[in-house]
Amino acid sequence: MTQTVETLFDEGIERYKAGEAPETLIPIFKEVCDRSRKSSSAWTCLAWLYLLVEKPNQAYEAAQKAVKLNPQDPQARVNLVLAMLETAKKGVRQHVEIAQQLVMAVPELRDEVAQNIEDGFTRKPDWPSLERVKAWLFES
Repeated sequence: MTQTVETLFDEGIERYKAGEAPETLIPIFKEVCDRSRKSSSAWTCLAWLYLLVEKPNQAYEAAQKAVKLNPQDPQARVNLVLAMLETAKKGVRQHVEIAQQLVMAVPELRDEVAQNIEDGFTRKPDWPSLERVKAWLFES
């Protein structure tokens, strides 16, 4: 029996939280994105996983889709900024400014993004691009 997209997504999130390697989770989130092309949260997760495994070009494509689907998601913007930094693309400032506005306006979003950044350092210590984004969002 085929799992529903929601079940597959939730299972992927739980496995990520349990510490499973991003490499093994990418196929799950790719399937969710393939089956639910308008799920910005799935594209956001896929972009994050690609960033963790040093695949910034794929992360950039996934993050672009996430931002297009939900421009008000600061984590999607953070992922896009990270992918842009890792691929030396121009236009980072605009996305940083929008993410700053979103996290300053909604405390829950600020907490969520801060937690995700800390999780990023746990999974990928000494991540220079993430250090820059953290400074831009929380130390300015």
